[in-house]
Amino acid sequence: MTTQLAGHLLVDCLLAQGVTHAFGVPGESYLAVLDGLHARRDQIKFITCRQEGGAAFMAEAHGKLTGRPGVCMVTRGPGATNASIGVHTAFQDSTPMLLLVGDVASDCRDREAFQEVDYASFFGPSTKGFAKRVERIDDADRIPEYVARAFATAMNGRPGPVVLVLPEDMLTRMTAARPLPRVAAVQAWSDPASLLALREMLLKAERPFVIAGGGGWTPQAAQALQRFAENWQLPVGNAFRFQDTFDNHHRQYAGDVGIGLNPKLAARIKASDLIIAVGPRLGEMTTGNYTLLQAPRPTQQLVHIHASAEELNRVYQADLAINATMNAAAFSLEGLAAPVEVRWEAWTASANEDYLANLQPQKLPGDIDMPAIVGLLQQHLPVDAVLTNGAGNFASWVHRFFKHHGLAKGHKTQLAPTVGAMGYGVPAGIAAAITTGRVAFTIAGDGDFLMNGQELATAVQHGAKSIIVLLNNGMYGTIRMHQEREYPQHESGSRLNNPDFAALARAYGYAGVRITRTAEFEAELLAALARPEGTVIEVTLDPEVITTRGTLSAITQNALAKAP
Repeated sequence: MTTQLAGHLLVDCLLAQGVTHAFGVPGESYLAVLDGLHARRDQIKFITCRQEGGAAFMAEAHGKLTGRPGVCMVTRGPGATNASIGVHTAFQDSTPMLLLVGDVASDCRDREAFQEVDYASFFGPSTKGFAKRVERIDDADRIPEYVARAFATAMNGRPGPVVLVLPEDMLTRMTAARPLPRVAAVQAWSDPASLLALREMLLKAERPFVIAGGGGWTPQAAQALQRFAENWQLPVGNAFRFQDTFDNHHRQYAGDVGIGLNPKLAARIKASDLIIAVGPRLGEMTTGNYTLLQAPRPTQQLVHIHASAEELNRVYQADLAINATMNAAAFSLEGLAAPVEVRWEAWTASANEDYLANLQPQKLPGDIDMPAIVGLLQQHLPVDAVLTNGAGNFASWVHRFFKHHGLAKGHKTQLAPTVGAMGYGVPAGIAAAITTGRVAFTIAGDGDFLMNGQELATAVQHGAKSIIVLLNNGMYGTIRMHQEREYPQHESGSRLNNPDFAALARAYGYAGVRITRTAEFEAELLAALARPEGTVIEVTLDPEVITTRGTLSAITQNALAKAP
């Protein structure tokens, strides 16, 4: 019987699961896997990153785009702990992901060997926020079993990350084991009685509202959700940073339910008598710090549909809880027979009118008109472009003003961390370019960019092109905003002394330009779309322009007026 290195078998198992890319930083603890990647380099591409946090973000972005686990490979200790930010993101964002960690040899285990970490304690389910499952493979013959289980665990129920720990001596053993077949996600279907109950609740409702989002969506599911909404004339809002779940151009779209929420949308959700939440876990950001829906028992009737039974009734006691995956749930909802007329047509129409009115910007100071810049993005980016961002007030410009066609049109177009991780946007954009070949656009802040800007070197090395608009206001803007609101005129730690971003981009191999006026932007965007390499467009933004609705000085003055 033919045998091979366990490290080579591991790569074969990844190939059997349909893996085309692995993102990581090489380490001596998994050299046998790297050799397996070399042997199969025409089938699977290893994307060499510059820091494990960036690699993990790329793997998470890949998982969001494909619906199958994005793979990240790191070495023990510092490599694994650096990658933990991506694991946490995958957990809170409900993204399938697999982190492979090269570990100390078995004969050194439990001695606090060089870079040794207890990964079950660090990543384990007991942490309530990292991995769904953590396992160590001590037997090379069982690699196929562990890999297949990891993929199943990452995709089934609420999608999320799995960690597999690989002792370096195990990876160098010879094995005759062979990969197991490709694992598919299991579909959980709504039970007929619950669907009948949901229909009866709809028939009795006066002001229903749908909130869609979370992980596990496909274009087919999004299309079925749209048909359900159309059949019943329901207004639909997308959950925080899942703005591509329902088409923003649709006449029944009501807006995104997240940070910087349209005040009229917030009032509408509170006034609703029936909330149908399809997919989101109804976390703090989507529920406005648990105020749009009161926890644990909302004033509105609540139907919560989620892929994980454990998530249902965990925070909110729903009037009707349905355990179903998104494909199954959406197709079941589409099949609910609607009446000829509904009593909330005007309610739905006014929800869309409120959304469209919210696209009209407030007048803000400075030479940069950010709503106009987002309008140029809307005009010139392809409809299937992938938009990415990290965390910061800078993201609110695209969140409020950009309209996603989204999944119903066949493509996922938004990669944004619901976990609120800074530094996500740049590596996510690079991963999107590598994974899809589509136009990848990133909006970043100055502080956000500097957390993972080194991954521009990764993009250049692997022939990936992204376009980055970098808003430079010389501070951690979100923190400064909160400081002025809570401790006005007491700035502490939020000021930034920045490099020449355009020159830095050029040093990495990107084009780098700087603009100071809105009129300069369109030509630079068109040039960025046309050139073969990536581009950083640095936009000098007035520090006063701190949100889409107001200025930093106004926040300060309001806080001072309230002070005792």
